[in-house]
Amino acid sequence: MSPLTPLSLAARRTFIDGAFEPATVRIADGRIAGVAPFDPSADVVLEDREVLLPGLVDSHVHLNEPGRTDWEGFETGTAAAAAAGITTVVEMPLNSIPVTTSPDALATKRAAARGKLAVDVAYWGGAVPENLGALGALLDAGVVGVKCFLAPSGIDEFGHLDAAQVEAALAELAPRDGLLIAHAEVDEHLGEAHGPVFRDFVATRPPAAEVEAIRIVIAAARRTGARAHIVHVSAADALADVRAAQAEGVRITVETCPHYLALREEDVPDGSGVFKCCPPIRDGANRDRLWEGVLDGTIAAIVSDHSPATADLKQKSDLGEAWGGIAGVQTGLSAVWTEARRRGIPLERILPLFTTGPADLVRLPDRGRIAVGAPAHLAVFDPDLPFTVDAAELEYRNKLSPWHGADLTGAVTETWLHGRAVYRRGEGVLVRAGRDVLAGGAS
Repeated sequence: MSPLTPLSLAARRTFIDGAFEPATVRIADGRIAGVAPFDPSADVVLEDREVLLPGLVDSHVHLNEPGRTDWEGFETGTAAAAAAGITTVVEMPLNSIPVTTSPDALATKRAAARGKLAVDVAYWGGAVPENLGALGALLDAGVVGVKCFLAPSGIDEFGHLDAAQVEAALAELAPRDGLLIAHAEVDEHLGEAHGPVFRDFVATRPPAAEVEAIRIVIAAARRTGARAHIVHVSAADALADVRAAQAEGVRITVETCPHYLALREEDVPDGSGVFKCCPPIRDGANRDRLWEGVLDGTIAAIVSDHSPATADLKQKSDLGEAWGGIAGVQTGLSAVWTEARRRGIPLERILPLFTTGPADLVRLPDRGRIAVGAPAHLAVFDPDLPFTVDAAELEYRNKLSPWHGADLTGAVTETWLHGRAVYRRGEGVLVRAGRDVLAGGAS
């Protein structure tokens, strides 16, 4: 049993600078004070089967508080993150009420989070038609960047941008080197979903909707020189455009999600709204090509896009009526590692996409790494531990999961935040020590 505040943790496999090595991590005042050779007399010595990881970073999480706390909230959502070894989440500007499109709305959200955080939380702002020209105020207030949609968001209070408005937002952010992240689908290619057949739902959101939207963002980023990022890429057809743009120096990055890498359209049961998300889970051939993008570096991050809702909104057999969003913040690493292992991909190949990839995206360079001076955010992971997902046992508010009943391999057994044990498998959250994280030193 580890003490609440260990002074040193030793593991024969510690993930440092992209590789595993024997090491001892020494902690003082909540930060990593040293990284030394493996010491069997350290305060905590991991079992041989366990690996010591930097705390994971999930830069795409909807916690929905205030306003839709029955969907999720800071207390339950950050507990689920802690259970997954995630020590920093970046909270999306919707589906909370108010949406985070002004400094006042950000202040309201931060006040709602106070005292509830099991992990650290940073914040995205939102770019909507009404606040174009005022995005700098959001950056000054401490958001890590701003999010836009190129198609309706599903939330009336968060409008989408057209191509000209996307370029205007990027032009506004460019002098500040601010980041615009985009939900990339265009409305012109989207259809109306009806009925229970999952394949029919997928057909209403074809790859062309993503490809065209991503081309719009790339073109605007090229012209403005601004930083742009595409969230939750599901269509592998878009990766060729991204590779070409990156090769010519356009400042474009992309992420994907565990449900696109670990699930396949052909395996999804009809009439199950739990699997509905936008853009959708696609077929196995598409999934294989997404994995190519992971392995060749085109995809910079794997993040959950945790977007839960209440059971009455999700559990609808008519997929046109079900809320679109995957509840997955607690199962992401396990699901992706299970699939990577099946493909013969070593753990160290995927870990950067859960750690330094999202941390660097949001310019939190001391997160997602074991290094002197960084916050002592650590996760203990047993890569060979088999378990069956039981949604009722998950920490988040609404106990729904597309992995319910799935046999996965690899689980987080302990999580440390600022040098304190905050979660232990089988015991749950031990202490709520999470903090606000604001970009640029805002207060």
